[in-house]
Amino acid sequence: MAVDRARVVPGMSRPNVVLICVDEWRGDALSCAGHPYVETPHLDELARGGVRFSRGYSATPTCVPARVALFTGQSQERHGRVGYTDGVPFSVAHPVTIQGEFRRAGYHTQAIGKMHVWPERARLGFDDVVLHDGFLHHSRREHRQQFGFFDDYVPWLRRQPGVPPDAEYFDHGVNCNSVVARPWDKAESLHPTQWIGTSTIDWLYRRDPERPFFLYLSFHRPHPPYDPPAWAFDRYDALPPYERVLGDWESDWDEFRRDGDYQASIGDLPDRVVHRARAGYYGLMAQIDLQVNRIREALVDFGVYDDTIIAFTSDHGEMMGDHRMFRKSVPYEGSAHVPFIVADRASEAGATRGAVVDQVVELRDVMPTLLDLAGVPIPSSVDGCSLAPFLRGSSVPVREWLHGEHLHFGQSIQWVTDGRVKYVWGSERGVEQLFDLVEDPGELRNLVASRPELRALWRDRLIESLTGREEGFVADGNLVTGRPVTAILEHTRERIATATV
Repeated sequence: MAVDRARVVPGMSRPNVVLICVDEWRGDALSCAGHPYVETPHLDELARGGVRFSRGYSATPTCVPARVALFTGQSQERHGRVGYTDGVPFSVAHPVTIQGEFRRAGYHTQAIGKMHVWPERARLGFDDVVLHDGFLHHSRREHRQQFGFFDDYVPWLRRQPGVPPDAEYFDHGVNCNSVVARPWDKAESLHPTQWIGTSTIDWLYRRDPERPFFLYLSFHRPHPPYDPPAWAFDRYDALPPYERVLGDWESDWDEFRRDGDYQASIGDLPDRVVHRARAGYYGLMAQIDLQVNRIREALVDFGVYDDTIIAFTSDHGEMMGDHRMFRKSVPYEGSAHVPFIVADRASEAGATRGAVVDQVVELRDVMPTLLDLAGVPIPSSVDGCSLAPFLRGSSVPVREWLHGEHLHFGQSIQWVTDGRVKYVWGSERGVEQLFDLVEDPGELRNLVASRPELRALWRDRLIESLTGREEGFVADGNLVTGRPVTAILEHTRERIATATV
């Protein structure tokens, strides 16, 4: 592919860019964010060297649509993915990506870890991909466990000394959407999280030294299986017993409860089970934090750290038992609130360091921010906002509020928030919830009945967001329940159909 060097802004030295995306990491789970138990000293150090956005969100909080937003810089209304659907040809549905733009600007582009796209080996603008998506049921069945077609970690694992020729990440039997937790069953050096760090250092030896690089590091963890090394599991298993977080509104979703099911998205489980899940989840964070430090020190050793921009975020969070919920997809803080840190290159004298910005931001903002900081033009397809001004001392908000949504519980669950107030609406029968996130960050009290004026304000904002949508969620200025829902909006379905005819 020819490089369009005219796209690089003249007169600017081009920094390297590292985008770290973890999977299922809650926005509150950083020690620098005041978490009572989680210790993330190296991510805290990254935040001290840049800007932490305390109100970062994933507008469509599951793996596939969230990564579409991350790669394209687009809202769900524009990219068209409002639910989880596998098997969609990514490059057809979403032709303009952050990695493609960096490549057009002359960057060496590399992905290591999770992509979660289809086809699995699609590069989508990366010069190369070293792939491990975790336990993808669709891929394992489609390829009959021939891992070489869709995974680089397992073939690597089987080449390691003393490892059986049929070894894989599922040897311990812990499912990838289960709250069952146990320590990793092999040497720590063989863990997928450690493999990301090792693969990154291997790549630093092989990168093109004549070009700046865009490196996408995508950890599958702390997504289940909750299987950290024993030292990390034991650290958090020793925490005080788990205590339930329940509000006054959970009965709104009682019809979907599956009590006793360890893979359910909502349902009662014994407190001891959630306690161990929490130990596994936090333990995986501790392991990732160390690998982030390992990678940062490697950048120093290779002499490129001072000229490298580093961003850290997650595709979505994890409910971890809050309101009897697990996993993601829902609009509540455990699921939709994500960590969001951007650190300009250390050599940038005018960069803001150690600031905390409380403006509401979203995954779609990553692409324009990193392109802007690197001096690469932002394509017109992007409707996310560059946050680069915040790294130069600005405090001007990029948006007043955010609209999010996702298909779940057989309906579309819609929400709007500014990080201080959140309004939630269920499309099937009109469930309404209103939370004051400042006074009630755990979302325990539904204020719909007690704050009618506030409800009206935020309901009107949702109506504004949904007016004209193909599902017919709004008619005559009012929300309409019971409408058919879709995971992919029509304009994206049409683009896929036209390209595949």
